Amino acid sequence: YEGDADAIARLVDYCVEAFDPDLCALERPEKTAQFFARVVARTARLVSQWMAAGFVHGVLNTDNMNVTGESFDYGPWRFLPAADFTFTAAYFDQDGLYAYGRQPEAALWNLSRFGGTLVAQTSELALNSALQSFSAMFEAGMTESFFRRLGVAPSGEDDFRFVMGLMQWMEKTGAPFERVFFDWFCGKESGARAEMSPFAPLYAETDFAPLKERLVGYAPVGAERLSHPYFSGAPSTMLIDEVEAIWAAIAERDDWSLLQSKLQDIAFMREALALDGSRFVAAPFQ
Repeated sequence: YEGDADAIARLVDYCVEAFDPDLCALERPEKTAQFFARVVARTARLVSQWMAAGFVHGVLNTDNMNVTGESFDYGPWRFLPAADFTFTAAYFDQDGLYAYGRQPEAALWNLSRFGGTLVAQTSELALNSALQSFSAMFEAGMTESFFRRLGVAPSGEDDFRFVMGLMQWMEKTGAPFERVFFDWFCGKESGARAEMSPFAPLYAETDFAPLKERLVGYAPVGAERLSHPYFSGAPSTMLIDEVEAIWAAIAERDDWSLLQSKLQDIAFMREALALDGSRFVAAPFQ
């Protein structure tokens, strides 16, 4: 950042025209403030979705983010094999700066740096107000995303606490991240399936009992999806060992069959979850 206020003003105008055209008619201070507030909201939602997906970005510097709230320039990404708030994707991240559990913190820091470039365009009060809204929006987004993954409807009563409790239990037990969502999809409707899971002994432990009580108490959403044959197998994953095996086959033997098989697995899962143009897909950011 070179402190070029005129260039920043032109850049804000360009971004607003391209991505938030309904703000174009506003005077600069209000336009800039509302644009920044939307960037904060989009970023909070994005990071909450990363957390629910078990996605670890890897290099969350300021230049690895954008104003549209889309995943971007994620370098050595990973998906969690098991819940671990200290898990890092990049081999060079020795201090865990961009660990899975620190992604919200990193994103908020990056937003604060972006906001600092806008102080000549709008009030610091407006910028700080937007930044202060991040935590609540992140918690709301994480709750929404986790409940969608679990296939149950939130109740509004301590839902975020339940999400964090589930994550802490998963981290303590080492349960595979994807497997828990798979085994308990639609809550009580998957009780019998969970009892047949290779990880059923974990679900029978006393530590899981209060979480199970909460989970089966939530209303299932789209339980008819459980009739899909996908749910009689194992969850589709994208762990690094699988990815490296796919690319090794391509690089060493020009063998694309593993990639095609993985794409088919993902399509099969997408079909099972009814994600194509259905009510089960997250609404686009407004």
